[in-house]
Amino acid sequence: MVAVLCKTFGLSNIEIAEDVVSETFLKAAETWGIKGIPENPTAWLYQVAKNSVKDLFKRQQLFADKILPELQSDEQYIDTEFDFSEENIDDSLLRMIFVVCHPSLSVDSQVALALRILFGFGIDEICSALLTNKENINKRLFRAKKTLKDNHIVLESVSEKEIETRLNSVLSILYLLFNEGYFSVSAIEKIRKDLCLEAIRLTHQLTKIKATNVPEVNALLALFCFQASRFEARISISGEQIPYYSQNTDGWNDELIEQGIYYLSLSRSKKPLSKYLLEAMIAYWHTQRFVDENVKWEYILQLYNRLLLKQYSPIIALNRTYALAKVKGNQEALKEALKINLENNPLYYSLLAELYTGVDEVKRNQHLKIAIQNTFNQSDKNLLESKLGNEILNSD
Repeated sequence: MVAVLCKTFGLSNIEIAEDVVSETFLKAAETWGIKGIPENPTAWLYQVAKNSVKDLFKRQQLFADKILPELQSDEQYIDTEFDFSEENIDDSLLRMIFVVCHPSLSVDSQVALALRILFGFGIDEICSALLTNKENINKRLFRAKKTLKDNHIVLESVSEKEIETRLNSVLSILYLLFNEGYFSVSAIEKIRKDLCLEAIRLTHQLTKIKATNVPEVNALLALFCFQASRFEARISISGEQIPYYSQNTDGWNDELIEQGIYYLSLSRSKKPLSKYLLEAMIAYWHTQRFVDENVKWEYILQLYNRLLLKQYSPIIALNRTYALAKVKGNQEALKEALKINLENNPLYYSLLAELYTGVDEVKRNQHLKIAIQNTFNQSDKNLLESKLGNEILNSD
């Protein structure tokens, strides 16, 4: 909705578009709670947004000062309708992602702005995705919006050259969108399928466009397919997270695994392996049921080693440490894990607890308690508390 409004009235009015959409959903929460959910909730939201933005422009005389000169008459404005059709939303959203990735903005600002205004991420979720604090995110968002406004950047078709230079940023946004859905540390639900499916849909759209149907895009789509194939096996009937080693592989989606293999085959190129291709290959090995475990984890470890050489990330280092433990044991992995700087990250402390198991039970329990204190997701918290509770019971 924000993308469609900005397409109609320009990026200079992006904050107004955000306000209108927020007010629309607030009105829905108030109205539906009393009168019940309407027969067509989506159409209701779009109609309220249409009315709100027209009323707002009239009230603030923004229409008369900024928009009227560009239109032929009052009648044309009154007859103007916002096109909230599925096709236009898809077009506006994809176009706006490329516009937000404008070179006048830093990469961090591009990502933060897209996650905030296009995908509705809260500040805490953006902080989690970008491993930073609220103050930094708020500053980035303010500067980014100001830059778009000051530079009079508009929603227009980007050239093939601009697509090429902005594609990496677009893929980073889609990658983070899927990750937040796949492994949310801030939401109530452990898996937010809506975010994952949106990331898959948009990436799939990129494969339909000649300029963006490139190996990196196919590799990212392969990664998403492999990860999504294990959705149903990751969560129990009661909503609790099921660790990888305890998942029922019969619950994995073979069709998605085959799709992943298909897109993986399209992602090969003569260039050095991309970050997304390496991650897709790691995800591929995670979906292989009938391969010797030692062989599988050796392949995964080697791929993580190559991935870290290409682009260091504390989260990648964290995941690599788990693979190292599977190949060389907990004590060897602990040496590497203690070098990673991920303070206040529950995944880090839960992994340390896992690695201390059988090595130092006191430190294991200490790190479990720290992980629990830093965990916002209730599913994660329940899993960690059960591990801690079992240990206490066993010691008693």
